[in-house]
Amino acid sequence: MPIRNLGFGSGYTKLLCKPSAALRFFLSTKTFTMSLLIKYLSLCWFINNPADLVPPKSFMWKTVAFYLVSGCIVEGLIADPADGSLEVFLRTIMAFTSIATLLLIIRKWQYFNQLFTAIFVCENFIMTLAIAAEALDFIMVMNKEEYREEISIGLAVLLVGWYLAIVSYILRQMFSYRMSISIILAFGYFVLTYGIPMLVMDI
Repeated sequence: MPIRNLGFGSGYTKLLCKPSAALRFFLSTKTFTMSLLIKYLSLCWFINNPADLVPPKSFMWKTVAFYLVSGCIVEGLIADPADGSLEVFLRTIMAFTSIATLLLIIRKWQYFNQLFTAIFVCENFIMTLAIAAEALDFIMVMNKEEYREEISIGLAVLLVGWYLAIVSYILRQMFSYRMSISIILAFGYFVLTYGIPMLVMDI
C-alpha cells in the first residue's frame, strides 16, 4: 500500500527516507576517511605527494589523538607511565613548533595542515610497529631468548631509519628539496621532537 494512503502525509515519507539518507552519508564519510588514510599510509612506502592530500579537521584531530595515545602506550611500556605521558606531550609541542617554524621561515604556512598530518599519520604507523616490537621483546624475555637484545636494537634502528626516510620523503615531495637537504631537515626534526623532550625529562 502506498505510504500516502496511510494518512500520514508527505512529512512521514520524508522521515522514512531520512535514516537511509543518513546511512548513505555515514558510509560515504567512512569510505572517504578510509581512502584518505590509505593515501597517507602510502607515504610510508614512498608513494603519493602529501601536497595533493587535503585532510578535513576531523581527520586531523583523530590523527593527533592517535599520536598521543600510541606515544603514551610506547613510553608507558619502557618507562614510568606518568613521565612517559609528559614526554609525549612535550614531543607533540615540539613537533608542532618545529613544523610551524619551518613553514614560517620558508613562507609556506598554507601547507601546515597537510604537512603535520602527513608526518603524524606516518609516525602513528611507526609507533604501532614500535608497540608490536615492545610486545615481541616481552615475549622474548619470557622465553629467555638468547639474542633478545640484538633483535630489539636491530628493530629499533630499523624503525628509526624508516621514520627518517619517510619524513625526508614527505619534505622532498612537498617542497621539492634535494635529497641531502630533506635528510638533514628530517634528522633535525627527529632531534627536536625526540631529543629535546628526552633531555628535559632527564634534568
